[in-house]
Amino acid sequence: MAKQEIESEVTGNVWKVLKSAGDTVAEGEVIMILESMKMEIPIESPAAGTLVDVLVQPEDQVEEDQAVAVLET
Repeated sequence: MAKQEIESEVTGNVWKVLKSAGDTVAEGEVIMILESMKMEIPIESPAAGTLVDVLVQPEDQVEEDQAVAVLET
């Protein structure tokens, strides 16, 4: 099993976290939603697997390419 970091595609604020560590996710499933420039940006799982860790919480600020979660595939 390989671990993979899921990164933010934009700089913004974490608006909503939809999944928790231990949750099983499908490829393309939305894990969290960021807010950037008044737009909602979904962060999707790049592969099917289990979330090992969610590294951010609602209202946290994230930078582009910052790891926001860890996925085990």
